[in-house]
Amino acid sequence: MAALTQTDLPGLKLVSRGKVRDVYATSSPDHLLFVATDRISAYDVILNNGIPDKGKLLTQLSLFWFEKLGRIIPNHFVTANIDEMPEEVRQYRDQLEGRSMLVRKAEVLPLEAIVRGYLSGSAWLEYKKTGTVHGIPLPPGLVESQQFSEPIFTPSTKAEQGAHDENISPEKASELIGEELYMKVSLAALQLYKSAAAFARTRGIILADTKFEFGLVYSTEGERRLILVDELLTPDSSRYWPLASYSAGGPQPSFDKQYVRDWLVSQGFRKGLESGPEGREGEGWTIDESVVNGTRERYQEVVDLLTKK
Repeated sequence: MAALTQTDLPGLKLVSRGKVRDVYATSSPDHLLFVATDRISAYDVILNNGIPDKGKLLTQLSLFWFEKLGRIIPNHFVTANIDEMPEEVRQYRDQLEGRSMLVRKAEVLPLEAIVRGYLSGSAWLEYKKTGTVHGIPLPPGLVESQQFSEPIFTPSTKAEQGAHDENISPEKASELIGEELYMKVSLAALQLYKSAAAFARTRGIILADTKFEFGLVYSTEGERRLILVDELLTPDSSRYWPLASYSAGGPQPSFDKQYVRDWLVSQGFRKGLESGPEGREGEGWTIDESVVNGTRERYQEVVDLLTKK
């Protein structure tokens, strides 16, 4: 099974090509076409080979969460039905089926809205050095993967492709987008996380942390409204752990792309393609077929656990 790592829609205008998504303009001035490819990135670097059907799994899970959490905050999703999309889009059904969404245009905020319920990843690395997470002081004596007494909102910058996101303090994030908007974003992000984490737990899954993105839309009167954009609670943007094997004090097995990160590090990868034997030759990084298959299995399993009735 081949991975779709790049779309080819010559009749449509490509707006942007991100780490995973290709975004196209449509004949509707108010809408964009989001296509989730099978590309995979780690440490903000796009890897050479993709994960077959990954884009379809990401789309399936995003649609599930958009519907389940829509009562908390509106989102940009319009339709995933190709027949309901603009006419010029429908000719590419073979590439788009199951991995595309028509979405409402929004002014995307320059902020990654990360919510953490457990001490893991970059947060654990910072805590070991300074006793803080995104500059927020935490109690001493916490261990890796420990659950916080309450989830914490830990923003980061939204980097351009090829650059790295930067963890920032709540104070800096507030300066970046304004205090009033920051408060709305942090409140919505925490509500979304708590609701999703509670549901995931009923399915035997821990939602350790996740990243949300928000945007602004404007009414005809010029009133701005905050909405949820991009993907939602996928294994690309979230850390999912099996509840049954959870034990604080070390890293956890995961259903997300931590599996790929761990393999890359074991092969000598360090942040940025300039590091490691392959990167030095300028060829980028190609993951082994066994890692491709293992990643797909993990993504499929978490989608099934969360969405199957």
